[in-house]
Amino acid sequence: MTWLLRIFFSLIALWSAAGATVSGRVSLSDSPVPAVSKRRDYSGVVVWLRPAGAIPPATPARTGAARVVQKDKTFVPHVIAIQVGTGVAFPNLDPIYHSAFSTFSGQIFDLGLYPPGASRTVTFRHAGIVRVFCNIHPTMSAVIVVVEDPWFAVSDSTGAFSISGVPPGEYRMRVFHERATQKTLDALERRIAVGGRDLPIPAFTVSETGYVEMPHKNKYGQDYPPVPDDRAAYPAQRK
Repeated sequence: MTWLLRIFFSLIALWSAAGATVSGRVSLSDSPVPAVSKRRDYSGVVVWLRPAGAIPPATPARTGAARVVQKDKTFVPHVIAIQVGTGVAFPNLDPIYHSAFSTFSGQIFDLGLYPPGASRTVTFRHAGIVRVFCNIHPTMSAVIVVVEDPWFAVSDSTGAFSISGVPPGEYRMRVFHERATQKTLDALERRIAVGGRDLPIPAFTVSETGYVEMPHKNKYGQDYPPVPDDRAAYPAQRK
């Protein structure tokens, strides 16, 4: 009987060390984007946790490597979340040149002009929201949400998100969506208590009401010149 109890409590200790999973589902409302309003694509909402009380036990960092691919004149994925200290590679998988940059305060960088097949990497040293553009193609954009701690997730197309390995403690759950006002996002912040069990978060909605998208400039702060005709590089576009 004693050895059974030892096994039981050992399993509890191992489970607690692994941390709990905080999960939930988010939806988007009042969106002018057809993919959201018609197809109900709720991807790209970032949810992350910040310790609100005593600092929880040390948790392995989630730094390392991430990728934002440039393909078909699109950044893929469009939204990622990373921890401070993570390097993000920007491989160019198109048959044309690209020039990824950001002038936003999350981290300013300029990868310069680089050819098909090349890749360049940026290591993000500060928490913040980084909006990425291409200096040649004004329709290309991506968002990198850089957070201090390793507990974060990005919603999938159904709006589901899951953050695993969360130690017991008090946290502030924060939310980011690129087409929500800061007032809307601040109102969604909540305090949660993580204990010895997985924690489901009640479903919530992010409204896009009030958000006004401002046209961006190129890396020199000027309007984009006419986009070069690169259809010859894409055989399918010549048909």
